[in-house]
Amino acid sequence: MAVSGRGPRERMVFSAAQLIRRDGVASTGMREVAAHARAPRGSLQHYFPGGKEQLVNEAVGWAGRYAAGRVARFLAALPEPTPGGLFAQMVRQWTDEYASTGFGGGCPVAAATVDCAGSTASTREAVSAAFAGWTGAVALALSDMGVPAERARPLATLMISSLEGAILMARAERDVRPLTAVSRELGPFLDSAVDATG
Repeated sequence: MAVSGRGPRERMVFSAAQLIRRDGVASTGMREVAAHARAPRGSLQHYFPGGKEQLVNEAVGWAGRYAAGRVARFLAALPEPTPGGLFAQMVRQWTDEYASTGFGGGCPVAAATVDCAGSTASTREAVSAAFAGWTGAVALALSDMGVPAERARPLATLMISSLEGAILMARAERDVRPLTAVSRELGPFLDSAVDATG
């Protein structure tokens, strides 16, 4: 997720996602985004004529695509992909982050949902699309592992909502316990959804 090698517009979208995940939407200012991205402040209006709302929505879209893209990388890291193993990898991303850098960051899509989904229609649509894309990627992975199609999307929703809730609790408690608990408890349940006859 390094900033280098990207153009100023991409850097600003990435930086907005990083600041939103740490500080929330309300506390993320356009000037802070430009400084974090090492981009000229004057370029904000050029690249984001819709202002902060446009930038937030694009940052949310980036975060949703990033989360969806991570699914394939998580699967590739598993010697034998299983639904429980995939969920454990999704959780591990966060436990590793919290162990190495502390509990300062959360999910930018969740942060934007909390801060804006009730008041800004375009952001509600952006977060809904981000969650849908991420859920779709997880559901496809589950189907590929033998989970029946009618269960794949509901289980993907369960996985993502459990992860998001555990992230919030871990940040509040300053402890990875909620994350390790959902991984341990949901893993066998998710594995049991694989159709052994397939």
